[in-house]
Amino acid sequence: MRRHGRSWPLALGIGALTFGLLAFVLLPIVAVFVRVPPGAMIEQLRSPEARTALAVSLKTTTIALAVIVLAGTPVAYVLSRARSHLAAVVTTIVELPLVLPPSVAGIALLAAFGRRGLLGQELHVLGIDLPFSQAAVVIAMVFVALPFHLRMAMAAFRSIDPGVLGASRTLGAGPVRTFNRVAVPLAANGLAAGAALAWARALGEFGATLLFAGSFVGVTQTLPLAIYANLETFDTALAMAGLLIAISAGVLVGVKLLLGARGGDEVVPGSP
Repeated sequence: MRRHGRSWPLALGIGALTFGLLAFVLLPIVAVFVRVPPGAMIEQLRSPEARTALAVSLKTTTIALAVIVLAGTPVAYVLSRARSHLAAVVTTIVELPLVLPPSVAGIALLAAFGRRGLLGQELHVLGIDLPFSQAAVVIAMVFVALPFHLRMAMAAFRSIDPGVLGASRTLGAGPVRTFNRVAVPLAANGLAAGAALAWARALGEFGATLLFAGSFVGVTQTLPLAIYANLETFDTALAMAGLLIAISAGVLVGVKLLLGARGGDEVVPGSP
């Protein structure tokens, strides 16, 4: 009885902390939708600025996601099966953008691909100028979002019973066929979750895009950049922010459903 009585203060304290954290997270989100009700938000999203930024975002994130999935999935499979120190080093390097400040990512991309960058002059000779172009938006998105898909894909591939993959090889399937016909279908939910997280991260990218691609309406101005550019017309900025909040919430719920469907307990990459 004495121990049970002593647990009440702890339970009340934890409950108060939980409520405080929920309020801290929800208050800014609720404030967006209180300031601009759904009807007004839809009207604001019909503005030329919002529609143009949304079109740029959808185009660039779709291209970035295709690059991430097509290039990142086979690499994740190889890294998930490797147990060498070299694989650990490679994994650490490709995950580095997860912890880089956005401004550092943007400056690094300029240092690599800008006119005076490591490869910039060579690319310019070939007639390729990447900075402040729509291609630069895609590159910035791939750079910051790739680790999200890579980590989820590696976790999904590692959850596959090695005996299943070994049986495929024993039955005569080569590495490529085993990857396409066995590994990818078995890891499909985890791969989809990683792709969704990568797409959401690309959609919300701001700092690296601003420094490497600029903010040119109809070319490189994505939704996050348009929010910053429309702070003077605050309701329009809030409407675009509300749209991104809704998309982010939908992606998060979808990822949890996908991971729940495969019975996994993976931690969402990049989550605090």
